Amino acid sequence: MSHTAEHNEHAGGGTKEVIKITVYLTVLTIIELLIGFWMIDIPLTSVGLRMGLKGAIVILMMAKAFYIVAYFMHLKHEMKNLIMTIVVPLALFIWFIIAFLYDGNSFKNLRNTYDPYFKEQSTKKVEKKEHGAAGKHEEGKVEEKAAH
Repeated sequence: MSHTAEHNEHAGGGTKEVIKITVYLTVLTIIELLIGFWMIDIPLTSVGLRMGLKGAIVILMMAKAFYIVAYFMHLKHEMKNLIMTIVVPLALFIWFIIAFLYDGNSFKNLRNTYDPYFKEQSTKKVEKKEHGAAGKHEEGKVEEKAAH
């Protein structure tokens, strides 16, 4: 009898643990939604407050991801080696994304610095073409000149 109780405790919690984690996830989701709805009413001029609230939402999302992975994907009760086979590649993947974004931004800045033609083309204002009868009339003139 004691072996069965020990095995159930080691293999993961029962229904009580699942209900407890589901309640945690529900509360975190409700808090995220309240913050999101509150952000709608905050003016765009208060950038610091909006960025802080977005950071809080990201932290709450990370907490939810932890609970989902740990309990519903059963990694909390797995061996450390199995956890590391998932965490290390995930960390490398996140590092690759940050490195590629940084490298792309650096390339854009260097291209603007060393290629004056690119900078000239990227900052040139384009004139708006008129739509309607005037545009068609001008196209007709071009076609007439090409025909002669």
